[in-house]
Amino acid sequence: MYQLYYYPGNANVAPHLLLEELGVDFELVLVDRKSEAQKSPAYLKLNPAGRIPTLVDGDLVLFESPAICVYLAEQNPKSALIPLLGHRDRPIFFQWMMYLTNTLQAELMVYFYPEKHTEDASGSAAIAAAQETRITEMFRLLDHELEGKVYLVGNHLTACDFYLFMLANWGRKFTTPPLSFRHLGRYLRALSTRTSVQKVCQKEGIDLKDYASSAKLL
Repeated sequence: MYQLYYYPGNANVAPHLLLEELGVDFELVLVDRKSEAQKSPAYLKLNPAGRIPTLVDGDLVLFESPAICVYLAEQNPKSALIPLLGHRDRPIFFQWMMYLTNTLQAELMVYFYPEKHTEDASGSAAIAAAQETRITEMFRLLDHELEGKVYLVGNHLTACDFYLFMLANWGRKFTTPPLSFRHLGRYLRALSTRTSVQKVCQKEGIDLKDYASSAKLL
């Protein structure tokens, strides 16, 4: 049975979504960030980076959310949550997974923790504001990509869709939130109706009421 070490709303949301979608047996193990349990000696033995999430599968201990997502998808090939080796959509899958993790998520981390990117505490607000502008343009790019499409990669649901759902939810308080974009908003609302998404959001305390609204789209 898989064990997913998590804290509600953190980067564990994407692998948690995959586990629910796959319908496999798994256990959630809370890592209390409020008490900095991710920095405890016991947790650091599992994840020396001291970050969340971590997946344990027998003797395998794996950290970094995208690596966990790819592993889960590869271990369950019948799910088609990652295109098979040799499929024309496989490089596109990795293109978007890398964009989501190395670009969008990385920029979101600067937005949420601007104080870590300056030695002038008074500059944190300006960094966050600049980041919001940059990230909004990234969501605009994704909105354009999703025009006329049901999923981000090919014609099938993949791990990329769950990863984008997680990151878009992180931007829900932006002046121009992801849900306000026409194609991206439609896509996110459709994903929110999946049983796996609803289960995970209930377990992790993520409110989906905005996804059911008829907000004005850009």
